[in-house]
Amino acid sequence: MIDFSQPNEHQYWTAVNDDVMGGISTGNFSYDGSVSQFTGELSLANNGGFSSVNRLLPPLTNDINAVNLSYIGDGRTYQLRFTTWKDGYRINYKHEFETIKGQQQSKTFYFNDFKAVFRGRLLSGAPELVAQDIKQIGLLIADKTPLPFVLKIQSVEFLNFK
Repeated sequence: MIDFSQPNEHQYWTAVNDDVMGGISTGNFSYDGSVSQFTGELSLANNGGFSSVNRLLPPLTNDINAVNLSYIGDGRTYQLRFTTWKDGYRINYKHEFETIKGQQQSKTFYFNDFKAVFRGRLLSGAPELVAQDIKQIGLLIADKTPLPFVLKIQSVEFLNFK
C-alpha cells in the first residue's frame, strides 16, 4: 500500500510533462498538508497536451492482480499507469478513470483490464500485465482540455482477487 497521507510520499514521484516534446504543460506532485496531489495545467500549444507523474515500486508478489485507488478529483479524466520491464523491453499500460469534482472516490482496477500503450497509441500483441513485471506506477492527464487540474490521491492498495 502507498499511503499518501505521509508527508514525504510526494518526494518519491517524478514529473514528466509534454515539455520533453516541445509542449508547455506543467505538472507536479506535492503534499497539501493532508494528502499528496497531482496538480498543474495542460496546454495544447506546441503540440503539447499531457502531464504525468510516476514513481518506482518495490517488487510485487505474483498473486497480486488488482489495485485500488482512492482519490478526490476535479471532474476530469486521468490514467492510472504501470510500467514493466521484461526481457529488455519497457512497456507502459494504462487504464482511464473519470473523477467527480470534489467527491471522494475509490475504484478497483484489474490488471487484465489495462491496455498496453506507446506514446498514446495502443500496442497489439503485448504481454498481459502481471504484478511481478511492474516496476513503476504513474498518473497521467491528457484530456485535451487546456485548464488547471488537481487530483488528490489518498491511497493505492495492491490486491489479490481470486
